[in-house]
Amino acid sequence: QVQVVESGGGLVQPGGSLKLSCAASGVNFVIYEMSWYRQAPGKQREFVASCTSGGTTDYAAAVEGRFSVTRDNRDNTANLQMNVLGLEDTAVYYCKARVIKGRVNDYWGQGTQVTVSS
Repeated sequence: QVQVVESGGGLVQPGGSLKLSCAASGVNFVIYEMSWYRQAPGKQREFVASCTSGGTTDYAAAVEGRFSVTRDNRDNTANLQMNVLGLEDTAVYYCKARVIKGRVNDYWGQGTQVTVSS
């Protein structure tokens, strides 16, 4: 069973930066894709960024150019560097690990709160 744990959330002022980390454990192989999602109060969970084991990244339009996702295949960790944060970035951020072993299984972390406020 894959366990996913996020860390690094907190309170930051508008225009500031924050880095989130995600660690997936419980497997002895490289996880295919690690992604970040977020859910703001009263809104649906939305895609933020992703990175495959091959290094292919994808970003939501709202964060393109401000956020950067990286990962380390050696220990199935991923980071989300968030710059120029705005009030609209306030949300709970979730990490998802996608495992493909004959079928696709997604494993989610519990989330970490990011609050952008002055």
